[in-house]
Amino acid sequence: MAMEDPDKKTEVVLLACGSFNPITNMHLRLFELAKDYFDETGKYKVIKGIISPVCDAYKKKGLISADHRVTMAKLATKNSDWVEVDDWESTQSEWLETVKVLRYHHQKLLSSDPTNSLQNALPLTKPGRKRKQEPNRHDPIKKKNQSPDIKSTPQIKLLCGSDVLESFGIPNLWKLEDITEIVQNHGLVCISRAGSNVQKFIYESDILWRHKNNIHLVEEWITNDISSTRIRRALRRGQSIRYLVPDVVQAYIEKNNLYNPESEDKNAGVVLAPLQKYASDSKN
Repeated sequence: MAMEDPDKKTEVVLLACGSFNPITNMHLRLFELAKDYFDETGKYKVIKGIISPVCDAYKKKGLISADHRVTMAKLATKNSDWVEVDDWESTQSEWLETVKVLRYHHQKLLSSDPTNSLQNALPLTKPGRKRKQEPNRHDPIKKKNQSPDIKSTPQIKLLCGSDVLESFGIPNLWKLEDITEIVQNHGLVCISRAGSNVQKFIYESDILWRHKNNIHLVEEWITNDISSTRIRRALRRGQSIRYLVPDVVQAYIEKNNLYNPESEDKNAGVVLAPLQKYASDSKN
């Protein structure tokens, strides 16, 4: 399998959605672990990672303003040559379902993909690869009536930890059709601890089991228990968070005095946006 023509590899873009409140070294590690996994398959090539912080309307307890969360994420990824921050989701006035964020980025990839407008295909191919690519240049025409998931269009996959996957089971947190669309049309990359019960969770879910080939489970052998919640707690206790978050993020938090008992009480007693939305939907 590894002997395949490198041009035949499926290009992958990894999208991580979440609060990033604040971004931690663990969030950044998820991308590295996923990239290693896809590289090792020999079938995929990860071309980009996208961090998409949630907007303030998500109403999670202790969620500080999106401006700060986006700035910290940008500082944290400044030295990465493949992971970037996208602030589109964070600037929305209403909370958006994850599937809509996936759709948005998929659409963005389609519109910037040179193979979708044939007149641009040649100038944008990499030098030295023209001859190999030319026979494929007509593929998009032939496959016009099929789904846009042809090899030339990068696949966008949702990158998450096992907690996100298991949250699919929480009533009113996700819509079933959204879960289906995520695993069927895009795919899921789930970083899980060795010995965790993710496989059992997939087996026990009809939707996930049906699309299990589109769920990539990546085992995290060097375990990392850093979480944003624990970082915020340490800050409220006046303890050091050095080496848990990038130095630039720590400096930014200190300079702006971002996390304290008052910030942690933000949205206290407020129902999380998806729970509000879906609970009212089910009553209608």
